[in-house]
Amino acid sequence: GDGPFPGVIDMYGDEGGLIEFRSSLLATHGFAALSLPYFDFEDLPRILKDLKLEYFEEAARFLQRHPKVKGPGVGVIGTGKGAELALSMITFLPEVVAAVSISGCSSNTVADLHYGETTLPGLRFDMEKVTVSESGVFDVFEALDDPTNPANSSSVIPIEKAEGHFLLVVGEDDRMWKSSLYAELAIRRLRQHGKENFELLSYPGAGHRIDPPSTPFCQVAMDRVLGVPVLGGGESKAHAHAQEHSWGKIQEFLHLHLG
Repeated sequence: GDGPFPGVIDMYGDEGGLIEFRSSLLATHGFAALSLPYFDFEDLPRILKDLKLEYFEEAARFLQRHPKVKGPGVGVIGTGKGAELALSMITFLPEVVAAVSISGCSSNTVADLHYGETTLPGLRFDMEKVTVSESGVFDVFEALDDPTNPANSSSVIPIEKAEGHFLLVVGEDDRMWKSSLYAELAIRRLRQHGKENFELLSYPGAGHRIDPPSTPFCQVAMDRVLGVPVLGGGESKAHAHAQEHSWGKIQEFLHLHLG
């Protein structure tokens, strides 16, 4: 059709590159979707290092001004590292009015994030806390710096500043990191500031990468950064249910808040 359509920016995690399948599906469901790579694509940096939020601001403004986009605000959906970037975007960028965080962290991780004079340091992974099974699968569940440690408070994303709405999607058997805990921390922070602008979808037995329905489930997958098989967690039937149920809820949420 001719539109205009609700606009959504779509991002994935530390695998890098341009990942378009979820954006394609969003487009078939009535969204103008922009797949946004942020490293390891064309002229972008090859590795995940310091990030500037101005890059994501440019993308939000580009989408907002597109003649096919309804506006006035746009949404963002992200998985893993892309999820925390979605939280940062809705926090700092007025163009972004709805954010879907799938298996994200409530603090900035890995790469420092800069916006003007503001910097959110990235929590680091301590490889000494990684365990390796007899079959050679790496379990990194305990490796990320503790976001509740006061020494790491400067990495916390100040989501209470956001005027828009959040949808937090987590698998309770996520073994990549403690996404259920991070969602609890995000909700606690919002409520401490009198905010109720969030929904939580928490799925028992689901693992890390909660993609759209019928996406293959991989309990273990090669990690592009580490170059080794990493445990993602989850059980196939429960994970499939999470993908099926959350996909409908994500679309409802975006349509509700983007028009």
